[in-house]
Amino acid sequence: MTAKTQERLLYLISPIGLILLWQLLLMAGIGDRRFVPAPSDIALRYWEMIASGELAYHSAVTLYRVFAGFFIGIVPAIAAGLLMAMFRPVRIFFDPLIASLFPIPKIALMPLLLMAFGFGDASKIALVVTAVFFPVVVNTYVGAANIDKIYWDVAKNYGASQSVIFCRVVFFGALPMIFAGLRIALAVSFIVLVAAEFVATKAGIGYLIWNSWELLQVDVMFVGIVTVGVLGLISSVILQEIERKVIPWKAE
Repeated sequence: MTAKTQERLLYLISPIGLILLWQLLLMAGIGDRRFVPAPSDIALRYWEMIASGELAYHSAVTLYRVFAGFFIGIVPAIAAGLLMAMFRPVRIFFDPLIASLFPIPKIALMPLLLMAFGFGDASKIALVVTAVFFPVVVNTYVGAANIDKIYWDVAKNYGASQSVIFCRVVFFGALPMIFAGLRIALAVSFIVLVAAEFVATKAGIGYLIWNSWELLQVDVMFVGIVTVGVLGLISSVILQEIERKVIPWKAE
């Protein structure tokens, strides 16, 4: 067995162990299965919802909103973070805006976004954009600002233009921190979107969770909660694999 395979197996131990413990406790009579269904009950309902296509529909809606907002938000965030590291006036301009807007809970902006974009997908995507922007811009700036000064000096001594320094020194030097910001932003995207889907929508995992709670369908509610975790895990793993391909020089 290779070291990589061992790592992947170790990666699965904690969630599998938690599921087994959960099942065993309920089988032993610890807990009320009416309010906390066993993993076997959730798995059965999971299969039924997959077979009916209901779960796939709600998952597709949520993933569309998450990734549309994610990709729209990260481009200006990365650009702003790099420019802040390169040019002091840009940093001075953005610093107070970030300091004042970052602490605001992004879900609190949902009423404003509903008034601006309506009850369709646009308001949810805009919410994800605002949630994604700040962690990515901060991590990008930190990564670019902490590049060793010698790289800047070498580029300038060889007569590199600002565009070359921006693309080949600042951007690649900040990539490890950029990806750290992307992973945080991806998790935040699911958090704010699922919360927003509790209201003002008729589709998505958040809607599925909230509607099942109102109908006291606890097993369906847990299916939605588990699905959010599964989608987040798969998305994170994919992002990690992309990071390994894009930054082969990064130490594990």
